[in-house]
Amino acid sequence: MSLPLSLLAAESTVVLSVPKMNCPVCPITVKKSLQQLDGVSDVQVSLDDKKVVVIYDDAHTSIADLQNATSNVGYPSSITK
Repeated sequence: MSLPLSLLAAESTVVLSVPKMNCPVCPITVKKSLQQLDGVSDVQVSLDDKKVVVIYDDAHTSIADLQNATSNVGYPSSITK
């Protein structure tokens, strides 16, 4: 018996480092790009720390999708520990 994919999905959290965020508009652009992805439920951006905390449903999006979204608007990101 296999379970529906929706039951196997888990809410995940990732912290992305976005070193090119250096102006007041940068966090807005990054946040909007991430919020457009299906499965993203929350985005918290810190310009001072140049980091983004993303809560997402891993059945609908992936870390690679999140990184592509920031890169596509000019802000490459990497996973922080």
